[in-house]
Amino acid sequence: MASSNDRPEILDTLAAGISRLTNSAEWKSWLDVQRRFHRYSFGNTLLIAMQRPDATQVAGFHAWLGMSRHVRKGEKGIAIIAPVVSRVRVKDEETGTESVITGSPKAFRVAHVFDVSQTDGADLPEAPVTMLQGQDPDGLYTKLRGVAKSLGFTVDEDYLDGDKNGYCDYTQRHIRIEVRNEPRQQLKTLAHELAHAILHESRDGLTRERAELEAESVAYMVCADLGVDSSDYTFGYVATWAGGGDEAITALKASAQRIQRAAAEILGLLGAGDATGGSETAVAA
Repeated sequence: MASSNDRPEILDTLAAGISRLTNSAEWKSWLDVQRRFHRYSFGNTLLIAMQRPDATQVAGFHAWLGMSRHVRKGEKGIAIIAPVVSRVRVKDEETGTESVITGSPKAFRVAHVFDVSQTDGADLPEAPVTMLQGQDPDGLYTKLRGVAKSLGFTVDEDYLDGDKNGYCDYTQRHIRIEVRNEPRQQLKTLAHELAHAILHESRDGLTRERAELEAESVAYMVCADLGVDSSDYTFGYVATWAGGGDEAITALKASAQRIQRAAAEILGLLGAGDATGGSETAVAA
């Protein structure tokens, strides 16, 4: 089996695919909507989670109207803390143009936002991430379970919360894979979680965004070496976490050695005689 360390062109293919995606009308439409959602402070994030744990995208009443959606009658808002700032309108005497100068917060007030599930209206564009469909060729998922075992991790299939496809618990040395996904998606997800197991138990200041980019890039390289095309999912996933085409390509270059090393380790263990997973049985919870 060829080592991904000997095939840097796979990363070039990933970068080219992300570049094409992030220049597409679909991506730009999704990005335009995402920019309308504010980034909330840590405190407000906690407030949102306490009041509505299943919230995914929140915005104010008028912000939703600006996205051609309306809050349903009777829905209860999610209380957050908003700054009260002074605004001064200034007119340039020479050009006649006006601008608004915003001062520092002088006080705070309670404001209310609503989750997308509390609204009706036009569909929001979805991130261009397509779940993989189809069967797992050659029982590769079972073999990757053997790789996990050789790394000291157990693997179970389970019903995961929200839109999670997989989860790596470093403390318990346990990987969980969404049981309802298609076999090919489960295969790709397990490769992703194995990358986390190898690279990210100690992040050493690495951001979550960079960790997700690295893990998904490793999964792409492993799948490519195994003859499985994960581009429909991977291109959009990496671009979403990295922030766009140029950012993703820069991050890929910065992490290239780490990505290639982890992919080579997984493939090396996969080719070893004891990485067959033959004694393990998949458990569907």
